[in-house]
Amino acid sequence: MLLRAALTSFRRGETLAAQPVSGTFDVSLKHLAAYNAVCGFGLRDALPLTYPHVLGFPLQMKLMTGSGFPFPLPGLVHIANRITQSRPLTLDEPLEITVTARDLRPHPQGTQVDVVTSVSGVWEGVSTYLRRTGGGSSGTEELERPVGSAVWRVPADIGRRYGAVSGDRNPIHLHPVSARLFGFKRAIAHGMWTKARCLAALEGRLPEAVTVDVRFKKPLLIPGRVEFSASEVSGGWEFGVWGKGPHLLGSAQDLTP
Repeated sequence: MLLRAALTSFRRGETLAAQPVSGTFDVSLKHLAAYNAVCGFGLRDALPLTYPHVLGFPLQMKLMTGSGFPFPLPGLVHIANRITQSRPLTLDEPLEITVTARDLRPHPQGTQVDVVTSVSGVWEGVSTYLRRTGGGSSGTEELERPVGSAVWRVPADIGRRYGAVSGDRNPIHLHPVSARLFGFKRAIAHGMWTKARCLAALEGRLPEAVTVDVRFKKPLLIPGRVEFSASEVSGGWEFGVWGKGPHLLGSAQDLTP
């Protein structure tokens, strides 16, 4: 789906006029089990925090390939994702999903926009995408590398496996040959798989009402070996995925009253 959409989406202007798209989805236990297996979650009545993002992906693609979205898909970079839920969603409830785009704004390296997925009034995911236009710099960060909590060996096929369950079959994730066409030495892991894998590692330790905010940093080339770090802080958790530098930096904030 993503490749087909990308090949037909070379257009766009400088304004944001995308109209919201909506749909109702039922959770397939078979699909949920496949997603959990790829990301490392256990099978429970409550949906993994990242799973509604996957359910809303077809609507996200419909919005982002529509005439009112300002950028073509090729070249867009997913730089951040924030998920907020007021309560867990369960596998037996129909989910009302609406996707909108908002806040077209400057970025040091170009222009960024938020694609917002809202589910049943209790879950919201905000994915920030960057359209690079050059001439700027994102700056440098002096980051202290934390002590790793675990070592993960990320297999070469994780992009194809996650693509199969998520619908996100961007060529940069699927095979070294197709990734090289876009400037990568090897295929890279999906950012949302990396986020999901982190939350699977924290499963059972996060509150039911929570905001989990991540920034996607250096691409994670696959196969690869990375360190996962997590530490409990006041009001939540801080976590990250590290290679030679950070691949992902995140935080989880308890929203319990």
